[in-house]
Amino acid sequence: MITIIDYGLGNVLAFANMYRRMDVPVAIGRTPQDIAQATKLILPGVGAFDYAMDSFRQSGMHDIAVERVTQDGVPVLGICVGMQMMAQGSDEGEREGLGWVPGRVRKFDVDKLAQRTHLPHMGWNDVVPIVPSPLFNSLETEARFYFLHSYYFDCQDQPDVIATAEYGASFACAVNHGNVYGVQFHPEKSHDFGARLLKNFADI
Repeated sequence: MITIIDYGLGNVLAFANMYRRMDVPVAIGRTPQDIAQATKLILPGVGAFDYAMDSFRQSGMHDIAVERVTQDGVPVLGICVGMQMMAQGSDEGEREGLGWVPGRVRKFDVDKLAQRTHLPHMGWNDVVPIVPSPLFNSLETEARFYFLHSYYFDCQDQPDVIATAEYGASFACAVNHGNVYGVQFHPEKSHDFGARLLKNFADI
């Protein structure tokens, strides 16, 4: 069963409701026991990197989630700051990340971008899958998702980047490293496109 990790950050009910409308079994994880029983995990996140990492560690679910992902190979999908938490660290804060995807989170440098932009990057944007991935099944030719962020994932290994978007310059908006998936955008706010991506994750 897909289990959405509820450590106090992110609209877990929005994800749960989308899955329920698609008749996909879903649970909200609030205890280590919930995570231990999951067959897939979703790690949402909003706000500051350090606060998100601290909240996750203090929730009591951090250690079992790390074990399930790194030792048991349970597929996990990070959303927004949840994706950024999968990096080794962030320029936004001082905490170490989960380190599930090699790379670091960096702030958009609006002074160096090719066109006039401002932060945060907010609103709908086109997403371009650049390699075949089950996460983007049926989304290869058209995919628009809702974004709200000022930081992006700078992947150490280019093959881990599975989709990009443009905001003054191209940036990685979806990553995949083994059983670990992450998207910078908000599928729970992206209507049909988001529902299709979440269903694709359920089918992995």
